[in-house]
Amino acid sequence: MSIDHIVFDIGKVLIHYDPNIPFSRLIPDEAERKWFFDNVCTHDWNVEQDRGRTWADAEALLIEAHPTREEHIRAFRKHWHEMVSHSYDDSVAIMEGLIADGQDVTMLTNFASDTFREAQVRFPFLTKPRGVTVSGDVGLIKPDIAIYETHANSFGLTPAATIFIDDSLPNVEGAKAAGWDAVLFTGADQLRADLIARGVRV
Repeated sequence: MSIDHIVFDIGKVLIHYDPNIPFSRLIPDEAERKWFFDNVCTHDWNVEQDRGRTWADAEALLIEAHPTREEHIRAFRKHWHEMVSHSYDDSVAIMEGLIADGQDVTMLTNFASDTFREAQVRFPFLTKPRGVTVSGDVGLIKPDIAIYETHANSFGLTPAATIFIDDSLPNVEGAKAAGWDAVLFTGADQLRADLIARGVRV
């Protein structure tokens, strides 16, 4: 079946994300910073904001457990804008070219609701696709099959005619389990080759 729908992830596909950017300044010692991310503001803690938990609730939970770390805990949200330091212009150009060519392009992202709206202001190309499913808005996160089904239903996608682009292998596998085609994003050149191989004009 030909590809009729192209779905982009956002973080590390279209825009850069790295919490170390502000925290290398806030916690200069590398070992201490690693401990902080491994034990306080962990990946699993941050994912729950992507699922819809408020930052106020998230911060309160950690401050209760780590009261001496309150300043650094609050710094995670306060300095979030520094973590998304720039866009990947080559992959953005591919997405914008697909839209200009009349391709049906949407986005599916694990993102907190409020920070996503900030990202759209900072990176206006995030408003160009036909639409987006934000995990924090729907209370589901990749790679849960339900979020792919929600996205397909919301935007009228035919799963077998849909290709998903994500930098996370589990998220790629989740899309495949939902009946989509999917590719692992490793760079713009490989993405272009993957799309061309599926008959998508790039």
